[in-house]
Amino acid sequence: MSNFDIIVLGSGPGGYVTAIRASQLGFKVAIVEKESLGGVCLNWGCIPTKALIKSAQVFNYLLHAEDYGLKVSDVDKDFSAVVKRSRNVAEGMSKGVQFLMKKNKIEVINGFGTLKAGKKVSVKDAEGKVTEYSATNIIIATGARSRELPSLPQDGKKIIGYRQAMTLEHQPKKMIVVGSGAIGIEFAYFYNAMGTEVTVVEYLPNVVPVEDEDISKQLERSFKKAGVKIMTSSEVTKVDTSGEGVKVTVKTAKGEEHLEADIVLSAVGIKTNIENIGLEDVGIITDRDKILVNDFYQTNIPGYYAIGDVTPGPALAHVASAEGILCVEKLANLHVEPLDYGNIPGCTYSTPEIASVGLTEKQAKEKGLDIKVGKFPFSASGKAKASGTPDGFVKVIFDAKYGEWLGCHMIGAGVTDMIAEAVVARKLETTGHEILKAIHPHPTMSEAVMEAVADAYDEVIHL
Repeated sequence: MSNFDIIVLGSGPGGYVTAIRASQLGFKVAIVEKESLGGVCLNWGCIPTKALIKSAQVFNYLLHAEDYGLKVSDVDKDFSAVVKRSRNVAEGMSKGVQFLMKKNKIEVINGFGTLKAGKKVSVKDAEGKVTEYSATNIIIATGARSRELPSLPQDGKKIIGYRQAMTLEHQPKKMIVVGSGAIGIEFAYFYNAMGTEVTVVEYLPNVVPVEDEDISKQLERSFKKAGVKIMTSSEVTKVDTSGEGVKVTVKTAKGEEHLEADIVLSAVGIKTNIENIGLEDVGIITDRDKILVNDFYQTNIPGYYAIGDVTPGPALAHVASAEGILCVEKLANLHVEPLDYGNIPGCTYSTPEIASVGLTEKQAKEKGLDIKVGKFPFSASGKAKASGTPDGFVKVIFDAKYGEWLGCHMIGAGVTDMIAEAVVARKLETTGHEILKAIHPHPTMSEAVMEAVADAYDEVIHL
């Protein structure tokens, strides 16, 4: 039996980052992976979807070249080549993680890992051989997969999840996307931009329902302008796959509607990968599909930890990485503080992009806070106008009494690269006045942050 200081179960952005940081801290580390290093994020999520989206954006630029005074003729697309580029990008990133494992002297154990009592992990490889390993500490980072609704069972052909959505052999003429969180919206954008007729069905009253309502309304306007059909307060109650395509029954406030499409993409959230990994054998407590942990990710059983999507925090790659780093730094007896879950940025990589952190305006009001709200539209931004991307805005929310930056919400071109300013500023307890007096470069998209703050304090110049 091989003995380690730490065994990490799962090699997604939570698992592999945890393993590397543990190795840096001097621990002897092994990582167990049943598929490809990098997990869903690198192979089937964050990275390959951004490659698809970039292809769609370039295609869109070419179709609208005349808007920039350019002439491009015979613009066409090769859908299979777009998919192939995305897979090549994912493969390259996975190889990068393999390199990092070697560089940091982390032992990679290929196979399906099962937890055992007494701080052991049993791994079954592709040939069916079972090997047992032991560790002082075991960290569960097995992630999640596409959640299935009883009314929308996935068959991988006509009713698909995100994995099939990024490797379709042929581009569908019509697609229905059920769910308008980040995954649903990103695929809706990609397929619509590539020429598919897309309908988005959302159960709640607004698309991207976790976002500020102003953001949701702007995205709906932008998507409708691009030709996407949006159905909110709507529920898929029945699907019929017996014919050539898919017939979908949607319950709306006005009654039932019947839609037809080639493919239905189910994007209604995630289901954690906690089955058959030995939680019950070890006695690890779960609640509502999540492993319960303390502030430093220890489960109820000493020596067993859990991070990422399998725990109750936000199911985001950057959260899983931060949790894993915090977990092993605590094990190394470094001085660490619990993660501030109120300062986690969220991003959606459609066109326009969405990025946000902190409280929405509605949440701030529900807390009874006296607030100042500022908004600056990109239509008033010189950089946005010159770039041909005037859609969207930056919205900021401050506590009126103390100047605390309560929330920041952006929609527009490149905003996922801008949100970090708000995250860092909030971490440093920066006030609105300090943001106003920090000189932002001109012309940039990011000066819209300063302008929005100025609007909150009645000092805005360019509105």
